[in-house]
Amino acid sequence: MSNADSDEDYLAGLGARVRAARKAARLSRQDLSHDAGVSMRFLAQLETGSANASISNLRSVARALEVLVEDLVADTDPDAFGLVAAIRGATTVERMHLMDALTALRRESGGGDPRGRRVALIGLRGAGKSTLGKAAAERLGVPFVELNHAIEAEFGLSIPEVFSLYGDTGYRRLEKNRIEAVMAEHERVILAVGGGIVGEAENFDLLLGGFHTVWLRASPEEHMARVRAQGDERPMAGNPQAMDELRRILEARDKLYAQADAQLSTSGKTPEESAASLAVVIDAVLGKVRV
Repeated sequence: MSNADSDEDYLAGLGARVRAARKAARLSRQDLSHDAGVSMRFLAQLETGSANASISNLRSVARALEVLVEDLVADTDPDAFGLVAAIRGATTVERMHLMDALTALRRESGGGDPRGRRVALIGLRGAGKSTLGKAAAERLGVPFVELNHAIEAEFGLSIPEVFSLYGDTGYRRLEKNRIEAVMAEHERVILAVGGGIVGEAENFDLLLGGFHTVWLRASPEEHMARVRAQGDERPMAGNPQAMDELRRILEARDKLYAQADAQLSTSGKTPEESAASLAVVIDAVLGKVRV
């Protein structure tokens, strides 16, 4: 195959991936042209493999489709890419049903539960994920990993520095990489993740597919008090509406957190009581696992 033929094949594949992503997003070519700010002619050429796409235009198309530009330019099978794009564009309920169906299929085929005996703790900051996760891991004799600490150790940057240098998109990419690393390294582990992961569909789906999840809950007042007790005054500093904002965050994330396999309220309990309860909950969740 000549270089010219290879280039033609690559551009044809790129066009097919754009077309698959557009269909998954349920957009007409005219709609995508408007959302991306590029011409209909450019899109037609791009999708048919006859465009020599500029980086700026391709970035605009990727943003409008809510996919990464590097995913579009990767030499990936268009059908597989279209499936991934469709999953990303699915509603929360649709993703839940798909994950359940895939897990059931894996079990029926004799592959066991793909989540193994891995457990992830989710919930808003101040719920006790780090403290209780570590204590429960010691009780159960399994490793404990705090995801943000793992990211900091791996890349030599604090989490604020990661956000400052790479923004939310960069942080989420590092978060995804470390979740995958924990899955590869541990068959049995308790993982504590940041409260905002539920807002990143791809990473949250990865977590739900690779870990049994437990939602640690507390009242808004206890969330705030615990964060301040850790020496962090930022939630209240110069913001008299901080408690109202916290309640809005909890309300907005409630249905997402509720996708967890189990829940545990830590309100009104000592750390020792909550750690003991968490160990019992984790035992109960893992008691249903066939690996």
